[in-house]
Amino acid sequence: MPKQKPWAWVPSLYFAEGLPYVAVMTVSAIMFKKFGMSNTDIAMYTSWLNLPWVFKFLWSPFVDLLKTKRWWIITMQFLIGAGLGSVALSLPTPYWFQLSMALFFLLAFSSATHDIAADGFYMLGLDDNKQALFVGIRNTFYRLAMISGEGLLIILAGSLETAHLPGFAKFMGNITFSWSITFLIMGLCFLILAVYHYFILPKPIADSPNPERQTKEIFQEFGNTFVSFFKKKNIVLAILFLLLYRFSEAQLQKIMPLFLLDSLEKGGLGLSTSTYGTVKGVVGTIALIAGGILGGIVISKSGLRKWIWPMVLCMSLPNITSIYFAYALPQSLWLINAGVAFEQFGYGFGFTAYTLFMLQFCKGEHQTAHYAFCTGFMALSMMIPGMFAGKIQESIGYQHFFIWVMICAIVPFILVALVQPKLEKKDPVSD
Repeated sequence: MPKQKPWAWVPSLYFAEGLPYVAVMTVSAIMFKKFGMSNTDIAMYTSWLNLPWVFKFLWSPFVDLLKTKRWWIITMQFLIGAGLGSVALSLPTPYWFQLSMALFFLLAFSSATHDIAADGFYMLGLDDNKQALFVGIRNTFYRLAMISGEGLLIILAGSLETAHLPGFAKFMGNITFSWSITFLIMGLCFLILAVYHYFILPKPIADSPNPERQTKEIFQEFGNTFVSFFKKKNIVLAILFLLLYRFSEAQLQKIMPLFLLDSLEKGGLGLSTSTYGTVKGVVGTIALIAGGILGGIVISKSGLRKWIWPMVLCMSLPNITSIYFAYALPQSLWLINAGVAFEQFGYGFGFTAYTLFMLQFCKGEHQTAHYAFCTGFMALSMMIPGMFAGKIQESIGYQHFFIWVMICAIVPFILVALVQPKLEKKDPVSD
């Protein structure tokens, strides 16, 4: 087989990396809301699904040891496709919640493992120049997966909810039927991707298992890496930054979709499922991408030290839009789209500082493994605040909850005040 060009597999590989994450962390929450679950339960249970991404660094060495990364990618894609299809089959059953949660956790574990293999394969399948050339392409297609998952597929589910369908819908109910079809389509798409990658992914000579490495050696190497990470200068401050920079945003991101969908009588905006897919999944995600791109441009020119304050401001202050929404309950879709776009653009712009901080902090020996540790803290930073966000919201209502979110923005401001002086040197935090 001739050597495949990167355009044949890089875009599809990173689309496949993004879609299951969106399905597990976002689409599941929308589905649970439409099935009538409380905000407290939705926030709690979907936050637990972050765990595989928090701890994926624990089994990442074994992805190197056992089989090739190509094998892991294709195997996980078949498993994810089967898992998504199984979610579709579980929804009409009396035990839909227990079964779907178990399957979502399996999907989360498979997706986290796929992330490890895909990122490693990217480095093995491309030389340094092509890695740099395609980094923007991989990020773009990862985000297109977000639009497809939270946007187009949610729009599809919403359209099926309101359609007059004969056959199974009358036995299952339109809600159950629509979400079963949506997950079935996702599963079929993933199986097609798995077959495509089976034939298209190249076979780099460097992508081979390393049986010479013993388990004892791996654990010893992991231990040394772990210890070196926690011996870094300013490690306590760095961990606090990783955990709390998004303390307010993590709560908002967990509750905002539920607020947009909740009825006016319950204090929400009462958007239909399809309208939500357009507002949050398409318009909001495009604004998020635009904010991230602009953040990358300005920070590459002037550095993190100069832009960290503007970025934390842009991430936190647009959240005042949610307070306005909760009190005014606007019904103009133009206004709702503008408000969501404004908030998501600010989040995308502000998150750039977080990403660059991780990259700077991990420079030096074991930087790949140390970055994996940081991404674990990144997942934990969304998991913990998200777990109690639903309980707080249902206790005090949407209006007071969004005021609470603005108060919580004090936390990242404090952390930036502590971290910014450490950014005076070229790589101050990890020196």
